[in-house]
Amino acid sequence: MPAESVGDAHVVRRWTHWLRGIEPWYLSYGLLGIVMAGLVPMLVPLIVSGSGSAGYVGLVMGALSLGGLTAPLWGLLADRLRWHRWLLTGGLLAIGTAAGLFGFSASLGVWLGLALLLGLGATAAGTVASLFVVEAHPRDEWDQRIGALQSFWGGGQVAGLVLAGFLSNSHRAAGLLIAAGLAALATLVAGFTTRTPAGPPRNVAVRPHLARHGEWAFGFPSSRVHHLSADIFRQLGPMLRSPFGLFLIVWLTGFTGSSAFIALYPVVMQQAYGIAPACGAASFAVAAVLGLPLYAVAGRWCEHASPGKVFRSGLSLRFLAMLGLAISAYLPEQTHAWTALVCFTGSVLAWSFLSVSGTALAAQLAPGGEGTGLGIFNATGALAGVIGASVGGWAAQQWSYSVVVWISLVGLGLALLLTVVLEPSMRVPTAIKTVLSGKEGKRGSEAASDVRGS
Repeated sequence: MPAESVGDAHVVRRWTHWLRGIEPWYLSYGLLGIVMAGLVPMLVPLIVSGSGSAGYVGLVMGALSLGGLTAPLWGLLADRLRWHRWLLTGGLLAIGTAAGLFGFSASLGVWLGLALLLGLGATAAGTVASLFVVEAHPRDEWDQRIGALQSFWGGGQVAGLVLAGFLSNSHRAAGLLIAAGLAALATLVAGFTTRTPAGPPRNVAVRPHLARHGEWAFGFPSSRVHHLSADIFRQLGPMLRSPFGLFLIVWLTGFTGSSAFIALYPVVMQQAYGIAPACGAASFAVAAVLGLPLYAVAGRWCEHASPGKVFRSGLSLRFLAMLGLAISAYLPEQTHAWTALVCFTGSVLAWSFLSVSGTALAAQLAPGGEGTGLGIFNATGALAGVIGASVGGWAAQQWSYSVVVWISLVGLGLALLLTVVLEPSMRVPTAIKTVLSGKEGKRGSEAASDVRGS
C-alpha cells in the first residue's frame, strides 16, 4: 500500500476514534470555554479598570479565582447526593446571571460578589465534567472521551478570545451580555442532554487527565474530583514536611508570580505597552493554539527524561519570557509592543510544560497517595491565583501596571532558586513513567489511574 494511503488511513482512524468519544453535552463545555476562558478573563478586568482602580481589578480577579477552592465541596455533593445534573445546570445558570449583571455595576462590593459567583459557577460545572465520563463509561474509554471534552473546551477558549478581541474596545458590557446568553444556551443543552450516572465506580483514584488549556481556564474539568475526607487532614502534616511540601512552596511562589500578570493581562498590556485589548486577545488566542501540540511533547519528555527536568525548563522559559517583557518596556516605542507580544507568547508556551510536569511531580512526590497529593496541589494553584491577582492589583495601584511584570519575575525567580533545593527529589523518572503511561499501581492507600501528557 502506498505511504500516502497508509497515512490517510491513520488520519481517518484517529478522527473516527475522536468522534466516538463525543457526546451531545460536550457542546455545553465548549460554550463554557468561550465564556470562562475567553470573554470573562478579557472583559472583566477591562470593565473594572474603566470604572475603578487597579486595586479593584486585582481584588475582583482574585474573587474569581477563589471559586476554585470549592471544587472538593461540589465533588462531595455530587458523590453523596448524586447532584451531577443540577450542579452542571446550576453552575452554568449562575455564570449567566453573574455575567449578565456584571457590566451594569460600578460598585466594588457588587463586582466582588458577581466575580465570586462566576468562579463558583464555573467550578461547580467543571467539577462534574469528569464524573460524567468516569462514572458512566469503562476505564479504557476515559482518555478518549476526556480528550474530546478538552478539545471542545480548547476550541471554545480560542473562539472566546477572538470574540473578546472584537468586543474589548467599546462593547465590553455587551460582550458580557453575549457571555450570559451563551451560558444560558449551555444550560439548556446540559439540561436536555445529561443524565446523572447511576452510581460512582468503586476504587477510582483521583488522578488528572492533563488539560490542554492555560491558567485562565477557570472551572475546566482537568482532573477527577478530589473529595473531602478526614484522611486528607491527617496526611497533610507529613506531606508538608516532605519534599512534596517544598514542591508546593515552589508551585505557590511561581504561580503566584505568574497569576499577578495573567489576571491583569489585558490591562497591563494596554497601560504598560500601549497594546490595544483587541490585539492582546488575538495574541493570546494565537499563543493558545501554538501551545496545544506542546502538551504531547511535554508528556513524552517527562517519560524519556524526568518531570523535574521538564519543570525546571518550563519555569526557566517563563522566567526568561517575563524578563523579556520587563526589558521591552524600556525599548523604543516602535519596537516595545511587538517585543512584549513575542515574550508573552513564550510565557504561554511555557505553561504547556509547567502544567504537565507540575502535575506529574505532584503525583510522584506525594507521600500519602497521588489522589490526596493532587487535591492539595490543585488547591495550592487556586490559592496562588487569589494571592497573585490581589497582590498584582495592589502593586499596580501603588506604583504602575509595569510593576506587575516585575512581581511576576520575582516570583518565578524565587521558584527557580527553590528548585535547586528540591532537585534531588525530582530525579526519579521511573515512578512517573507508570503514571504517564496509564499503567496502574499502588501508592499509599490509593490506586493510581491513568495520566497522559497529551
